[in-house]
Amino acid sequence: MNELFEYWQLLLIPVFFLLGWAAARVDMRQVVHESRALPRSYFQGLNFLLNEQPDKAIDSFLEVAKVDSQTVELHFALGNLFRRRGETERAIRMHQNLIDRPDLDDGVRLHALSELGQDYLKAGLLDRAEEIFNKLIGTPFEDEAKRSLLEIFQAEKEWLKAIELARELPDVASQQEVAEFYCELAANEIMRSKPEPARAYLELAMQQNRKCVRASLLQGDLLLQEGRQEAAIEAWQRIEQQDPAYLALIAQRLLESYRKLERRDEGIALLSVYLERYPSLDLLDVVYQLVLEGEGTEAAYRLVRAELQRNPTLLGLEKLMSARLPLVAPDVRPDVELAKTIIQGYTKRLSRYRCDNCGFKARQFYWRCPACGGWETYPPRRSEEFDQTL
Repeated sequence: MNELFEYWQLLLIPVFFLLGWAAARVDMRQVVHESRALPRSYFQGLNFLLNEQPDKAIDSFLEVAKVDSQTVELHFALGNLFRRRGETERAIRMHQNLIDRPDLDDGVRLHALSELGQDYLKAGLLDRAEEIFNKLIGTPFEDEAKRSLLEIFQAEKEWLKAIELARELPDVASQQEVAEFYCELAANEIMRSKPEPARAYLELAMQQNRKCVRASLLQGDLLLQEGRQEAAIEAWQRIEQQDPAYLALIAQRLLESYRKLERRDEGIALLSVYLERYPSLDLLDVVYQLVLEGEGTEAAYRLVRAELQRNPTLLGLEKLMSARLPLVAPDVRPDVELAKTIIQGYTKRLSRYRCDNCGFKARQFYWRCPACGGWETYPPRRSEEFDQTL
């Protein structure tokens, strides 16, 4: 019985082989048929891609898109490629052509409309982009449209609209970001000398984020504007508990307030403690000027020398040479000045703030990175200090 079973198994082998051969023939015929139906430009495009000639490949695929009206996915692929390459006009034309086609179903048309909105956003045509994304509310592309609208409202500084929309997107806009939106509103009111709405916005910012350094900083500015020096100092001192790295931003403010209160020595003592606890080149600058004014060149030199020994940096060395220059003998002074000039050439590149998110560098501090749009991504320290912490 077992021998009979094995015999029939052997007979089935050529049958299965013949069936596989027939299936392969059918598949090959189908492939050949479909390949013959493809335009010649399609294969030219593939050839250009294989030969690392992307521009010529794109031109060939554009020819395919013109000839074959069914190449919807190719339209999307080319449009997105153009947008990534910064060729927004070509991307807009590609997606607009899709939208204008009468044979598209509603889902594909909405997809094309969403892509067109992204094209306008990339091109900086915010009004057109906003109009398109508003049309997509209530469609399957609503979430993506809202995220883009939030980006537009921030770019246009429409902070109330941004706050309203952020409430609908808790996974996109954090409480930290919403607090920054309120701070933007408060800063505008402070500039317009309108303390009451500014105070209300700052309270809302603190409700969103109790550790919002900017809210404390602006509260101090508002109190200072009202002539309440003591209260302003208290507001700024809260920053030590929120994030002491930001104390460098309010060092000059603290100094001026202590001066107006005729308590300059108390201000120097406080800033010196900050410098000892939280070393910072910006803090060193302020304390150095204070000591130079109040105690003279020798004391300022000792301060910088001690700080340089504790935290060696080129920027600190430049400050040391500035402090040392008045103390050196006249015959040595040209050499010290030359060394200082050489060091300054290097430190110009180091005395910048750098975004943690994208690496963009700037000479001034930003709460929002002008390159990537991230909030509070600029550590309040210079790039040389940043490199030392890596």
